[in-house]
Amino acid sequence: MIVFLDTNIVIYSVERNLVWGPKVAVRLAALKGAGDEAAISDLIRMECRVGPLKSGNMVRLNEFDAFFASPEVQVFPATAAVCDRASEIRAAHGFKPLDALHLAAAIENHCGLFLTNDTRLSRFAGIPIEVLT
Repeated sequence: MIVFLDTNIVIYSVERNLVWGPKVAVRLAALKGAGDEAAISDLIRMECRVGPLKSGNMVRLNEFDAFFASPEVQVFPATAAVCDRASEIRAAHGFKPLDALHLAAAIENHCGLFLTNDTRLSRFAGIPIEVLT
């Protein structure tokens, strides 16, 4: 199964967040152990790079770029189909633009699970959502 990682999951992992980093590490290890594959979109990549660029933290930026370049992470493009699906999701559910785009990327790329820490997304029924707790 392909598991789409929301921005917060990637940030917690790469930045080794004291509270959420270990939880993400355990969950990602379990997914890998089950033979599942991790995926993100170019939009996740864009969001994650903003903080290090704003702060001038090139070490952290390189850590994110290494995560994105890992052979263990698929990176899906933001296609017209993803944008069209996102507009449908926004119209039906009122999610923020990037949230709708992330959900759409997961759906359009046939992911079996969307892993997030955002409880607001749990009300979406178009793909199984797992909220990390």
